[in-house]
Order: sequence, then C-alpha cells, then structure tokens
Amino acid sequence: MTETIRVENVGETMTETIRVEIIIVFIMVSVGVVFLEHLRTRRMMQRLDAMLWRAINGTFVEETLDETMYSALENKLGRYLADSELSAKNVAKEKDKIKTLIADISHQTKTPVANLLLYAELLQEENLSEQAAQYAECMREQADKLNFLVTSLVKMSRLETGIVNLAPVNNSVSSMLEYLYQNLLPRAEKKGFQLAIENQEAIACFDEKWTTEALHNIVDNAIKYTQAGSVIIRVKEYEMFVCIQVEDTGIGIAEEEQAKIFGRFYRSKDVHQEEGVGIGLYLARQIISGEGGYIKVSSRKGKGSVFEVFLVRKNPQRHQRNVSNA
Repeated sequence: MTETIRVENVGETMTETIRVEIIIVFIMVSVGVVFLEHLRTRRMMQRLDAMLWRAINGTFVEETLDETMYSALENKLGRYLADSELSAKNVAKEKDKIKTLIADISHQTKTPVANLLLYAELLQEENLSEQAAQYAECMREQADKLNFLVTSLVKMSRLETGIVNLAPVNNSVSSMLEYLYQNLLPRAEKKGFQLAIENQEAIACFDEKWTTEALHNIVDNAIKYTQAGSVIIRVKEYEMFVCIQVEDTGIGIAEEEQAKIFGRFYRSKDVHQEEGVGIGLYLARQIISGEGGYIKVSSRKGKGSVFEVFLVRKNPQRHQRNVSNA
C-alpha cells in the first residue's frame, strides 16, 4: 500500500515537473517571439524613417520593392514617396519652363517698347503740326501703358510661380516713405491737392524693394482716384506690427466691392474710364502677405478710403518665402 502511494507521488511529481518545464519553454518561446517581433518592427521603423529622411532631403530614389522583404506599409510608403518625388520633379521642370518664358517675354519686349518711347519723344522734339504732335503724344502714352502692362504681368507671374525671393529684414520705414513721397508728389501737385507724411519713424521687418512696390501701388491709386482734398500717409506702431496708413479723400469704394478689389484684374465699373489693368492691389497684397503682414481697407462710396498696411516688427523665419527678384 505504502509502495503504491510512493509511486503515485513520484508520478505526480514528474507530471508537475513536466508541466512546469512546458510552461517555462512556452514562456521562453513567447519571449523569443515577442523579442524577434520587436526587432522586426524596430528595423521596419528604421527603414521607414530612413525613407522619409531621404524624401525630405531630396535624395529618395525609387526602388523595386519586394513584398517578401518589405512590409505592405513600407511598400505603400515607398510608392507614395516615389510618386511624390516624380511630381516634385515635374513641377520643378514646369517652373523652369515658366522662368524661361518670363525671361524671354521680359527680354523680347524691353527693346521694342523702349524704342517706341524713344521715337515718340524724338518726334515730339520735331517741328510738327498740331495734329501730328497729338499723334506723337498718343503714341508715347500708349507705349507707356504697354511698358507698364508688360512689367506688371511679369511681376505677377514671378510672384505666383514662386520665382521671387522676398527677404524681409529689420529696417526703418522712413527712407521708403520719403522715396514714395518724392516720387509721387509731382502727380499730386499736378492735380492740385496735398500729399503728406505724418510720423514716418518706425522699425519693421520688410523687403524694402518689394514693399516699396506694394505701397507705391496703393498710394498711386489714392492719387489717381482723388480729385480734391488730400492723400495722407501715417505711421502707427503696435506691439507686433507697424501700420502704414494711406488715407485719401477720393471717390471711395462701395462696401460690396471692398472684398473684390484685391482680386487679379478686378476693376470696378466706377473706374473703367481711368487708366489701369487691375493688378496693382493684387500685387500689393501678394507682397505684404508674403512678408507675414496683411492689408485692410475701410471706405464709403464718395467719402474716401483708408488702406492700412501692417508690417511685422520682428524677423520671423517662418514668413520668408520664395515669390521674384524683378
């Protein structure tokens, strides 16, 4: 009886030992599988990370992806990056074509337009009849318009295709405003009203060349659409912005048109008789927004207008972008 019990105990002990060993083996196998899966996942993440970095650095090269070597996720990501790289190259090629076209247009039109202006001026120096003198003046005016149109279209194309490089730096606005004043004062005096600048000292972050272009378009419009009264340029300083305000006593802008005037080629029916092609304010907004600023307008029809150009006061890198150097 005692022997039987001993045998049973030994058998139970052996069974328990085998069970424990099986459990230990199972745990070890599980740990091994988890570890191998972890290594596999880590290698895959490293490969994905390397693929993304190559794409960011522009060195990604399309490879033949084998599903036995790469996961489905890697395969999809690789094909997406390859397609994106191809698209980027196609865009770059098209942009290069546009650059070449713009350069050709600019080059091919400068000489003919300059010759037209020159011959018109030479004709005006001759002893012409009254009618011939009128024709010569008309030819000069139309050549001026053509020159302005071609120049504006080239600038617009460069801005829209990202060819121009805006480089905002901290600078005083006074020299820019003084240049505008001296350049546009004769037009205001010719029309018999006042052009003035108030409080022109302030430091802002802007690209002087292109910001001058933007402000010139705004002030030029103010003079063009003002028949009497004044055009006043004021500088106001805020915590984050410097505001250049252009206030006129001109014809004003209807409320329903104020959101449209910055559109490309938009011209109000009220000003169709005036010279212009409707891209001055569009260019101004593109330039100022490209520097991280913005433009506001408030106006009442028949009561004049106030344009406010807000320039940032620092030099934030995030606002620098490619738009053209004319």
